[in-house]
Order: sequence, then C-alpha cells, then structure tokens
Amino acid sequence: MARKIQQRTLQTRAKLLSAGDALASEHGFEATRIEDIVQRAGVAKGTFFAHFRDKDALMDQLIGARLSVLLDALDQVQAPGSVEGIIETLVPLHNAMTSERYVFDVILRYSGAAGISEIGPIAMAFGRYLSIVTKWLQDGAYRPDIPAPLVAEGVQAFAVQAMALTYCSLHQEQSRDARLRQYLEAWLTPG
Repeated sequence: MARKIQQRTLQTRAKLLSAGDALASEHGFEATRIEDIVQRAGVAKGTFFAHFRDKDALMDQLIGARLSVLLDALDQVQAPGSVEGIIETLVPLHNAMTSERYVFDVILRYSGAAGISEIGPIAMAFGRYLSIVTKWLQDGAYRPDIPAPLVAEGVQAFAVQAMALTYCSLHQEQSRDARLRQYLEAWLTPG
C-alpha cells in the first residue's frame, strides 16, 4: 500500500513541476503564479504546499534544471584559452541567470550563500560552475600564485557581481560582459 502512495506522490510532484515549467516558458518565471500551476496540474492548492514550501522552492527546481542543462554543455567544451574566451563561453549560462530579475534573485537566495539548509539544484549548479571553471583554469596561463579552485571562486564571484550590477541604475553605462572582462583581466592576469 505504501508503494502506491509513494508513486502517486511522485506523479503529483512531476505534474506540478511540469505545469510550473510550462507556465514559466509561456509567461516568465515571475509571472507564474501558484494558482495557475495548481490549475494546470489539476490539483488543489494545498497539494502544492505539501510538495513545495513556496513558489521559490518550486523555482529552485525549475531554474536549477535549466542551469544544469547549460552546465552539461559547458562541461563538454574545450577549455577557453583567454579571458575573452571564458566570458564568451559563459554567456549562455549568464544570460539564463539574468533572464529576469526574479530569476537572478531566486538564484542568489538558493545558491547557498543565503544559508538555506538544503542543497537544491541551484546550489548544485553553483558547485558545478566552480568545477567546470576550475578545470578550464588548471592548465591555462592564469594566476599561478594561487590554486585553480580559488581562482575559479574569484571568477564566479566577479560574474555574480557583474550580473548584479546589471540591475543597478547607477551602473548602466557598462554591459555585464564588459564589466566582467574588466574584472577577470585584473583577476586572472595580474600585472
């Protein structure tokens, strides 16, 4: 009997995820409402909260899954040989992370930096980002004075800063990628 309940629970969760993903694709992540998700999934609103703490918890799953697909692709590319190459290679991932202000906000809250106790898909994506960039940097001509994992953490931190400033009205004179280029040239190739 317990097995049937578990299977139904998994199916309900899958329906909620599918409905949320479809609605986010149609209307955007921020515009996707819990009421619309449960209606599309054909379940009661209370059922949603039996599976997810709130809308952001569902979005952790959906956004994290999209980031994972992009990270899978990045994991297959040859290591970029320059700062410009690193930035260009990361553009699809960074575009996804900044596709909406709401998406970026959820990413920051669920990246692990905000102290959320569970490790979800977005936090896992941040870990994968570091692993991939570390792999790129290990054999490159970058910062031999500190270990590649620490250099990769700097790349990620500067990327997050560059993304965050795209939402700041005081920093509109420079694009995200131009700002990141400036940061990474100073960080990866100090004179």
